[in-house]
Amino acid sequence: MTGTANIRELVTRNIRTSGIYIAFVLIVAFFAILTDGTLLSSTNVTNLILQYSYILILAIGMVIVIIAGHIDLSVGSVVALTGAVSAVLVIKHDVPWWGGVIAALIVGCLVGAWQGFWVAFVGIPAFITTLAGMLLFRGLTLLVLGNISLSPFPPVYTKIAQGFQNGLLGGQGFDVFTLVIFAIAVAGYAFSAIRGRRNRISYNQTVEAAPLFVLRLVAVAVVVMWLGWQLSNARGLPNVLILLAFLVIAYTLVTTRSVFGRHVYAIGGNLSAAMLSGVKVRWVNFGIMLNMGFLAGIAGVVFSSRSNTAQPAAGNMFELDAIAACFIGGAAVTGGVGRVTGAIVGGLIMAVMSNGMQLMGIDQSIQSVVKGLVLLLAVAFDVYNKRRAGAR
Repeated sequence: MTGTANIRELVTRNIRTSGIYIAFVLIVAFFAILTDGTLLSSTNVTNLILQYSYILILAIGMVIVIIAGHIDLSVGSVVALTGAVSAVLVIKHDVPWWGGVIAALIVGCLVGAWQGFWVAFVGIPAFITTLAGMLLFRGLTLLVLGNISLSPFPPVYTKIAQGFQNGLLGGQGFDVFTLVIFAIAVAGYAFSAIRGRRNRISYNQTVEAAPLFVLRLVAVAVVVMWLGWQLSNARGLPNVLILLAFLVIAYTLVTTRSVFGRHVYAIGGNLSAAMLSGVKVRWVNFGIMLNMGFLAGIAGVVFSSRSNTAQPAAGNMFELDAIAACFIGGAAVTGGVGRVTGAIVGGLIMAVMSNGMQLMGIDQSIQSVVKGLVLLLAVAFDVYNKRRAGAR
C-alpha cells in the first residue's frame, strides 16, 4: 500500500538534501534584509549569475570527482591555462572565436586525460596528482602567456559570458522571451515531478501527501518565475545561464540515469564491492578526470569571456570555491554521496554570501573567515549525520 509523508517526515528523511535548501532560503532572506533588498534587485541578480557562473560549472564536475572519493586541486590552474590558449590563438593569431573555444576545450580534455592516466592506471592518488597538476598547469599558463596578460577579446567572444538573449519576442519594459523560457522550465519540472510521483505510487513507495506535493510545485513555480521576472526586467536571459542550465540537466541525467553515473556512486560508496561487481574502476576513474578537465575548459572560456582578458593569475582559488560548493551542497567527505543540484545550491550559497557581504562593505578578510566557517560547519554536519545514522 502506498504511504504518504508529512512535512516532518519529508525533512528528516534526507536531512542532508532538505537542509541545504532550507539553509539557502534563510541565507538569501538574511542578506536581503541586511542589504535593504539590494541583493534581490534585478541588476544584482543578473550580476550574481554572471560573476559566479564559472564556479558553478566547476562544481558540476567537482561533485562527480568527490562522489567517486577523489579531489581535484588543479581546476583553477586549468581554467587559467585553457583561457590562455584561447587568448593566444584569438588575440595574437587572429583565429576565429570558435577556434579559440574549441582549442580551450581540447586542452581541457588533454589535461583531464593526463591526470586520469596517473590516477586510474598508475595508481597515484588524485590529491597528489592534481596537486602536481596545479603547479604544472600554472607554470604552463605563464609560458603560454609569456608572463603577460592578453586583452581584449573580439566582441563576439565576450558575448559568451556577457551576452544576453533579449527582445526576441518583444515586451514593454521586460523581455517576453525570458519569461517564456522560464515558464517552459516550470512546466518541464512539473511534468517530471508528476510523472515521478506516479511511478513511485505504482511501485508502492512512500510519497508526500497531495497538498504538500502541490505546495512544492507552486513554491518552485513562484521562485523560478520570480527569477525570470527579475532577469527580464534587467537585460534579459544571460547566455551563460542557458549554458549552465544545459550542463545541469545533462549531468543530472548522467549521474542519475546512466551506467557511468551508477558506477561513480558505486566506486565512492564501496570500492571493493564495485570491483567485485565487475565495475571497470580504472576506466571510470579515467572518465571522471577527463570530464573534469573538459568542464574546466568550459569554465576557462567563460571566465576569459567574462573578464575579457587572459591573465597568469586567472583561476586563483577557484578549486577551493568549487570544492566548498560541493561539500556545502551535501557531498560526503568519504565519497558515495552527492548530487549535481546540491552542488549548484552550495555554489549559490557561497555566491550569495560573497555578494551580500560585498554589498554590505565587509572587509575581504572577514569574508574569508565567514566562508571558511560555513564550510567547516557543513562538513561537521555531514559527520554528525553519519554518526547518528551509525548509532541507530
